[in-house]
Amino acid sequence: MGTQYQSLIIRADANTQIGTGHLMRCLALAQAWKAQGGSAIFITACKSDFLLQRLHEEEFQVTQLEKTYPDPTDWEITSQVLTAHPGAWVVLDGYYFDEAYQKRVKQAGHRLLVIDDMAHLDHYYADVVLNQNINAEKLWYSCEPYTQPLLGTQYVLLRREFLQWRDWNREIPAVARKVLVTLGGGDPDNVTLKIIRAINKLKLRDLEVKVVIGPSNPHMVSLKEAIHYSPFTIQLLPAVRNMPELMAWADIAISAGGTTCWELAFMGVPTITLELAKNQQGIASGLDKARLTLNLGWHTKTSIMWIANRLLRLLEDRKLRLKMSQKSRLLVDGLGGVRVVEFLLREHSNLEVS
Repeated sequence: MGTQYQSLIIRADANTQIGTGHLMRCLALAQAWKAQGGSAIFITACKSDFLLQRLHEEEFQVTQLEKTYPDPTDWEITSQVLTAHPGAWVVLDGYYFDEAYQKRVKQAGHRLLVIDDMAHLDHYYADVVLNQNINAEKLWYSCEPYTQPLLGTQYVLLRREFLQWRDWNREIPAVARKVLVTLGGGDPDNVTLKIIRAINKLKLRDLEVKVVIGPSNPHMVSLKEAIHYSPFTIQLLPAVRNMPELMAWADIAISAGGTTCWELAFMGVPTITLELAKNQQGIASGLDKARLTLNLGWHTKTSIMWIANRLLRLLEDRKLRLKMSQKSRLLVDGLGGVRVVEFLLREHSNLEVS
């Protein structure tokens, strides 16, 4: 890696409203970049001590923001970091980084990678647009002539802790009894409670349930109450660090339709999805149409009994779970971060030559 391009500057946030997916997939990209000898700098308004500690443990620089764009202090501080690292690649991951923000990065003389799930902007000024989702190639991006698209699940960004599981083989029991519930780092509408109530209605024996919640989940009291009255063994797991191990333990998962879906696919976990945000609809419906998951749709339109019925079907149908697991593992191979970093480095080399 040439000395001019050793820095990767990442602007991404995480909170209870937008969840942790943006920041965590950028962490995966930073890990892959570091593995090639580079360094990464995070600029973030994330307030979670748990997530910030994770970045510091990886020895990444962190610049914290009090307010996010369009507040002017966002760009003021970001531009100072950019000025201190001429020639660095810049990564933007968040829906409020609009055309004007992208233009500012380009006018500052930097190469720009935008991670985007929905093609929601009128135009993109990035050098590279990355959409790692199953529906990516069906979207249309209005871009500059120089923009390079990286579209599809071959570019899924997985954190380093997942990659050691590439050659792992999953056992598919006749009846699934280990259930992992993971609805992201936010869950402001407390859909997790709805899932627990649905699980409590099941008439199975020896069901084990592990529920992953964000480190600052505001619904702890109601969740503990629902667990207290459950006929099953249910564990609440806040701020977990061992997601691959939990996914390996699980026979099935109930997940939001966000970035966790790609981790579950890589681990071959038969999964039921719910849509908790608009950006999850394309992912969840695309996976369902490919028969990789069972999608229950928008969370407010899904009843507790419907969740329980679909869950029972998946628990009891080994053939369905086997097909879902096998197809999912073919979809995500764990090399997405390597592919993205190699592409960025090739772009650097081409620029140096020209």
